[in-house]
Amino acid sequence: MTRFLAVLLLSLSVAACTPRGTITLDPQAASVGAVRAVFVGTTRKPDPKTGTFGTGRLEGIDYARLDISVPPDRTLGSITWPRRGKTPDPSHDFLTTQEQIFANAANFRTELSHALRVSSHGTREAVVYVHGFNNTFAEGVYRIAQLSHDLDMPGVAVHYSWPSAENPLNYAYDRDSALFARDGLEKLLTQVAAAGADHILIVGHSMGSELVMEALRQMRLDGNTTVMSRLAGVVLISPDIDVEVFRSEALRIGKLPQPFVIFTSQRDRALALSARLTGQKVRLGNLKNVSAVADLQVTVLEVGAFSQGIGHFTAATSPALIKLLSRISDLNNAFAGDRTGRTGLLPGVVLTFQNATQVILSPVAAVAQAVVQ
Repeated sequence: MTRFLAVLLLSLSVAACTPRGTITLDPQAASVGAVRAVFVGTTRKPDPKTGTFGTGRLEGIDYARLDISVPPDRTLGSITWPRRGKTPDPSHDFLTTQEQIFANAANFRTELSHALRVSSHGTREAVVYVHGFNNTFAEGVYRIAQLSHDLDMPGVAVHYSWPSAENPLNYAYDRDSALFARDGLEKLLTQVAAAGADHILIVGHSMGSELVMEALRQMRLDGNTTVMSRLAGVVLISPDIDVEVFRSEALRIGKLPQPFVIFTSQRDRALALSARLTGQKVRLGNLKNVSAVADLQVTVLEVGAFSQGIGHFTAATSPALIKLLSRISDLNNAFAGDRTGRTGLLPGVVLTFQNATQVILSPVAAVAQAVVQ
């Protein structure tokens, strides 16, 4: 009973740390913030009470586009929500300037195609973000807008919103929902490829990482070469996945998309809780002994030294780490070359275990490097 109460209290502390995000429409915010378009595929049922997508599971898939205003007055890596009962402040708050629900997949594909055509043929990129456990619809959309802005991501931002219960005590519901949502993610990726994306980067966070792996495995078994051939890489951030399950998925997928990057943290309190709930010592996202994945062609970035608070999304919330990761073109060039080229661009200790590379990132080295440059 004591152990159960400790886990429950930790769950509640995680849930209480930030207010829940909701969509706030303010067209005038477009004149204040930096507007980022986010294309969305979702298997959440529409919620008539809130006027947005809720927690229910939709057997089909709906498509939308939201234009998000990223406010100029905020800390790098943060998402600031309008305060309850107060007028939204576009200089401080994330706001939605425009929302469009598409009648069908064809309309979504046409609009996405227009956005991709800003770039020349052969260089059209899409970044598909898959949110994690205990996320609202708004939280996922605003997170990819924040990442797109802070990391200065090239290409078009796309979000896959699967039906989370939006409750830290409904872990089992979310795990089942992630499995339920596999077909929807494959459908969205197929639409992105059909819209003309030459390169697709998939970013999964937390439980969303398991959904990404299951979808990749499914596409390999389906023979979906149209999507698989366009994958320009996979990034798993704090992946809430059993290590042995991850290995079985990766081995079935076969040749993993490259680069294949896993962000881990020994200070991730949420994954420590998940390990307890699943009766395990570790999850992939707080893996310490990289020898467990040594035969896989992956790069493991240990970012615990940058962690603050819960530490479950350090890659998106740490200003110092964001500044390092914003050099995305340099990092891509390093990953395309040999492993020794990554050492200077990723400050820290670089270790090699057969096919896997582990980089234990150091904030001190990162700051020193920034000063020199």
